[in-house]
Amino acid sequence: MTELKRTPLFPQYANYPGARCIDFGGWELPVQFSGIQKEHDAVRQQAGLFDVSHMGEFWIEGPQAEAFIQGVTTNDVTRLVDGQAQYSLLCYPHGGVVDDLLVYRVAEGRYMLVVNASNIDKDFAWLEQHIPASGVNLRNVSDETALIALQGPQAVAILSSLTDTPVAQLKPFHFEEHVNIKGVTALVSRTGYTGEDGFELYAASSDAPKLWDIIMAAGEPHGLVPAGLGARDTLRFEARLPLYGQELSQHISPLEASLGMFVKLDSGPFIGSDALQQQKQEGLKRKLVGLEMIDKGIARAHYPVYADGKQIGEVTTGTQSPTLKRNLALALIDTKYAELGTELNVEIRGKQLKAQVIKAPFYKRNQA
Repeated sequence: MTELKRTPLFPQYANYPGARCIDFGGWELPVQFSGIQKEHDAVRQQAGLFDVSHMGEFWIEGPQAEAFIQGVTTNDVTRLVDGQAQYSLLCYPHGGVVDDLLVYRVAEGRYMLVVNASNIDKDFAWLEQHIPASGVNLRNVSDETALIALQGPQAVAILSSLTDTPVAQLKPFHFEEHVNIKGVTALVSRTGYTGEDGFELYAASSDAPKLWDIIMAAGEPHGLVPAGLGARDTLRFEARLPLYGQELSQHISPLEASLGMFVKLDSGPFIGSDALQQQKQEGLKRKLVGLEMIDKGIARAHYPVYADGKQIGEVTTGTQSPTLKRNLALALIDTKYAELGTELNVEIRGKQLKAQVIKAPFYKRNQA
């Protein structure tokens, strides 16, 4: 049996008696520290701290770095200025998704890509396969890089108390590279995966435990709690942020996943652009929609969705929303049935239960 990988913060979990770890894509990670509902509520109302050091980081450097990234990602990297990040995707030639990622422009010819943990090796191999013969240097620094996410309405107050850098002034998807946080240097980014305001902090793996403890201590008066994968998933689900392997895969295109705003077909060719252009011109056959259960039941990933007596798609993610207390789901279905208010059936434990197409995201900050 393959031994599970651990992040540099694994020893910190022992400080929390309620911490419960699971196998997440080959990593031993906490699904919760004190309970998913409690952690979810803390992020929505105060703040939560996440260990996301399992994520992958690649550096792409050299005079051809920008052109290379432009040719393999769906967004327009030429729009970035130093200190700015963007959400983007890597696609296969047929339009399916290799991975979704963040692209950070640190300086001219110097970029950091942040990819999903389960896709690190696959993504690196994909980039290596398409790299030009010269002008681009690609490095995988995932093992030496830790990532901690501080999320929630109190995130700004907590982090501002720990540094002289005016982090409160950072705009969304902007970052500062060398921020001194009580003696620990980190790249601080105004990004996250929860639907809340907050920051993601990249630091050397060796500094991660110290950085975690510094933030936890400063956050205590603000109601900060450590948060696990369970709350991370319910938070991102309410905000309709996609999870690779569920809303996105090699069989699901960014357009089908309602991510068309991150696909810039007019910014020059990239791998998959022809297929996506064709999809757009012909009209999408499938679309990601929000569902609310009318009958009592919780729709889970891969449950079939029916209409007119036939299967028209399947659930990608579903649960009882911790914020809204309603049984909600995201589902990839035949576009003909995607109109708001359409009644569908979800098969749950052998029974077809009624659901209705509703607007997603289900939660927007300050509008819950």
